[in-house]
Amino acid sequence: VQLQASGGGLVQAGGSLRLSCVASARAFGIYTMGWFRQAPGKERDFVAAINWSGSKIDYCDSAKGRFTISRDNAKNTVYLRMNSLKPEDTAVYYCAADYNWDFHNITTTYDYWGQGTLVTVSS
Repeated sequence: VQLQASGGGLVQAGGSLRLSCVASARAFGIYTMGWFRQAPGKERDFVAAINWSGSKIDYCDSAKGRFTISRDNAKNTVYLRMNSLKPEDTAVYYCAADYNWDFHNITTTYDYWGQGTLVTVSS
């Protein structure tokens, strides 16, 4: 499975961005998809995840109420809509795919990773 993330950029605090991640897999619809982020000098952290049907969604505490994860299985794409962005959201954002929903907030769960897209939020 190859994943291609896009949509990052420079935005002012309070602004919005929508990240996209397109998967090459024919069976995209069976994968749990996750978004993680890694700030400079820090570990890669969980942001959001969505199961294959969209019936299960989870967010990290800092994303709740501001970010929305969604997917379009017909387009092999998962999205992360980010509103009310803060400088502390600045990071490289990665999408990831795995067969299972269990432990979806843990990086080592995921077998497939995209290359990352940089989000910079200025104050």
